Amino acid sequence: MSPVAQAGRAPQAASAAAKRPAHDTPATSRTIVAFCCRECAYAAADASANARTPLPATVRLVLMPCTGRVSPLHLLEALAGGADGAMVAGCLEGECHYREGNFNAIDRVLFVQRLLDSVGVEPERVRMFTMSAGEPPKFVAAVREMDRTIGDLPPLARS
Repeated sequence: MSPVAQAGRAPQAASAAAKRPAHDTPATSRTIVAFCCRECAYAAADASANARTPLPATVRLVLMPCTGRVSPLHLLEALAGGADGAMVAGCLEGECHYREGNFNAIDRVLFVQRLLDSVGVEPERVRMFTMSAGEPPKFVAAVREMDRTIGDLPPLARS
């Protein structure tokens, strides 16, 4: 192709790049912080790692003694600190090793979702998942679902 023909194509390529959606960024540049309870979710994550089940590279696990210890500030600081999403993974409802920690976590996640929605941020950036220690596939499915959800959203605007 002649240099003139190539020069004629350059503006088209530039305009095509300008028409791409803003969230057309590589998935590996996204980060999800997963707050996992030690008794169930982290145990399920550990079992999935022992089985060599790959997790998305976007997820960063944070070991918590109980999801009841996850504060709304933890979730908001994760988002403010550069994460595009945050998830809380804990024991099955009613099966918390600390009685009602997961019920507190569910309430806090719902609070943060309402708060995000009130300021114009997608509430699905923060989610709660429950599982038992014997359900590594459920943990992997939760992480992959969160990864897909965050991948479908535009990057989180930061000031």
